[in-house]
Amino acid sequence: MYVCICKAVTDKEIRKAAAKGADNLYELREALGVASGCGGCADHAQEILDETEARRSPTTYIPTPA
Repeated sequence: MYVCICKAVTDKEIRKAAAKGADNLYELREALGVASGCGGCADHAQEILDETEARRSPTTYIPTPA
């Protein structure tokens, strides 16, 4: 689904950018141009970033004997 109509950016593209390391709207804007036109997509783009971040599995630390 298109999130940014001005730059024709889809939710899939936003998720791919997040998987490559974009973790805030500024980085997403630099990578894809999201929210650089009218800005109406900024909230939805941020929601997708937040959702993607929440789905990442946390790194578990397992101590080893010294």
